[in-house]
Amino acid sequence: MNALAAGTVAELIVVRHGESTAGPALAKARDLRRHDAGLNMRDADVPLTDRGRAQVDALGAALAARPAERAVTVVVSSPYARAVETTRAVLTRLRDAGAAPDRTVADERLRDRELGVLELMTPRGIKAKYPDEVRRRQFFGDFYYRPPGGEALVDVALRLRSFLTDLRLDAPGERVLLVAHDAVVLMIRYILESLDERDLARLAAAGSIEEASISRWEAADGRLEPAVFNDVAHLSAG
Repeated sequence: MNALAAGTVAELIVVRHGESTAGPALAKARDLRRHDAGLNMRDADVPLTDRGRAQVDALGAALAARPAERAVTVVVSSPYARAVETTRAVLTRLRDAGAAPDRTVADERLRDRELGVLELMTPRGIKAKYPDEVRRRQFFGDFYYRPPGGEALVDVALRLRSFLTDLRLDAPGERVLLVAHDAVVLMIRYILESLDERDLARLAAAGSIEEASISRWEAADGRLEPAVFNDVAHLSAG
């Protein structure tokens, strides 16, 4: 059953934050065969890079260019720093275009997947420090694997089902923008389109959720139907 049925939001737009400092740091750490990203901060506090700020400015411009009858009316953000920074940039563009949303809130249920003891570690570091976790992950698969102190994708789905139920009640008829993370975008698609573990594996094999990408679902015939997924055309235009 579709998590947002008839009489709820008119449109759901879900975007991933722009590039954060963790991405380049982890890539460099992998190249240098290090065990972690070398960032002395929580994952929740990781900010955007300059490239990420340019990405979210282009994202904001694309959302601000929507016709007035399709303007975003509600914005809900993850509380993580990179998502909050993305939200602020988008809101600046919307306000400059005279399209400020009616409501903007943060909701912890949109946070990124928590990786517990594996947070900001490279595959090499995980294999060296937690070899048993490598074997557990291979056995259970990402859908059900829960690292110590962290979450499985099914845990992310559980909190998102709660969020979407509340959204159905709180924002009927609204055009809602969610600013979140790759795992959140993926699991919202899983919920709304009634996917299964094999479907998620195919999506993962097809490529990652792009930074500052747009995914949209529109109300039609009593359901939210997919319109666009993982679109970054606005970044080239910007």
